[in-house]
Amino acid sequence: MNVTFKDIQKAAALIENQILRTPCFPACRLTELTGANVVLKLENLQHTGAFKVRGALVKLLSLSEKERNAGVIAASAGNHAQGVGYFARRLGIPAIIVMPTNTPFTKITRTEALEAKVVLEGEDFIQARDHALALSQREGYTFVHPYDDEKVIAGQGTIGLEMVQDQPQLDAIITSIGGGGLISGVAIAAKALNPNIEVFGVQVETFPSMFDAYHQCTTDALYGQTVADGIAVKSPSPNTQAIIEKMVDDIFMVSEIEIEKALQTYLELKRIVVEGAGAAPLAALIRHKDRFKGRNVGLVVSGGNIDSRLLSTILMRGLAREGRLVSLRIKIMDMPGVLSKVTKIIGNAGANIIEAHHQRLFSDVPLKQTEMDVAVETLDQRHVDDLVNVLCLAGFETRVLSKTSDA
Repeated sequence: MNVTFKDIQKAAALIENQILRTPCFPACRLTELTGANVVLKLENLQHTGAFKVRGALVKLLSLSEKERNAGVIAASAGNHAQGVGYFARRLGIPAIIVMPTNTPFTKITRTEALEAKVVLEGEDFIQARDHALALSQREGYTFVHPYDDEKVIAGQGTIGLEMVQDQPQLDAIITSIGGGGLISGVAIAAKALNPNIEVFGVQVETFPSMFDAYHQCTTDALYGQTVADGIAVKSPSPNTQAIIEKMVDDIFMVSEIEIEKALQTYLELKRIVVEGAGAAPLAALIRHKDRFKGRNVGLVVSGGNIDSRLLSTILMRGLAREGRLVSLRIKIMDMPGVLSKVTKIIGNAGANIIEAHHQRLFSDVPLKQTEMDVAVETLDQRHVDDLVNVLCLAGFETRVLSKTSDA
C-alpha cells in the first residue's frame, strides 16, 4: 500500500466544501488539567458525528459508473457505516452496511435513517467484515473497507493536513487507533508538512492489537465489551501496520476507566459530547502528562456518537468515583422519630438525599434495630467522610456502600 502526501492533497481538493472543515482550537481548561498546550480537532462535529465521512467520500468518488450502479457494501461498528451511508445517498449509490450484533442502538438507527440497508451479523468487526466480503463477492457490490484502503486513508489524512495548517506550532498529535487508517493518514500528512512533529496512537487495553504488533509483545487482553467500540479491532492490518511502524512515534494503551474519566472531563470542562474512541487521546495525555508537559499537543476528537444511556451511566459512575454521589447504609433503632433525626443530620451536613430505602425483613441486625440505605449527593470525598463521621458521632453506625476511590 502506497499512500503519499500528494494523494492526501488530492483528497482534500475532492472533498472541499462537501465535508466540514472542523474547528481546531486551543482548549484552555484541558491545558490547565494536563500541563500541555492542548488543541482539539473536533471531528465529532462532522455531518454524521465522526471523521469517517472523509475517507468514505474519497472512496465513493473514485468508483466507476458501473460500480456505483451495482452498489457498495461496508462493515462497521457505526461511524464508517454512517459515513458510507451519508454520501452513498447523496451520490445515489445503493448501500448495504453489515454491523456486529452488539452495535449501539443509536448507531444502527442513524445508519438506517441514511437509507442504507443494515445487516446485523457477527460478534465483532472481523466477523461482520467477513460476512460483508462474502456478500460483495456473491452479489457484485464494491466493498468499502473502513481503514485498509488507500483512498480511505488519504481521506482520513486530510485531518492531519488541516491540523498542521491551522495550528502550525503543534509539536505532537495524539489520535486513537482501531484498524489504523486514521493515524496512518494523519501521520503521512502531518510529517510531510512538519518533519519534526510527533504522532502518537492510543488503544484501549481490551483491544490492543496494533499496540502489540508495534511493540512486538503479547498483551493479556479480554477482547470483550468496551466503551471504545469504534476502535475495537482484534487483528491489525498488515498494510496500516507497515505505515504505522514507519511513521508513528509510539502507541499508548489506556484503561476503560481512564476513557470513562476522559469522557466525563470533556463534558464537564468543555461541554463536548465525545464517544469512547474519541476520548482515548485525552485519556492517554492525562496518563502521560509528564511526557507532554509544556508541549503543543493536538488531540483528534474522532467522534461523538455515544449512546445516551451509556453516557448517562458513565456520568453517574464518575460522580460515584469522585464522592459526589454516595450510597450509605445506616443502622438505626426501629422506633418512631429516628428516621427524621437521620435525615435532619444529613441535611444539616449540607448533603442532599436522592433516595432512601428503609427495610426491616432482610437484615442481620438485632430485632429492634434496622438498616436504611440512602443515596446522597455530596460535594467530594472529604464531604462524604465528614458526613459519615457526623452520623457515627450521633450514634448511627454508618458505612459507605458505593465505590468512591479512583481505582
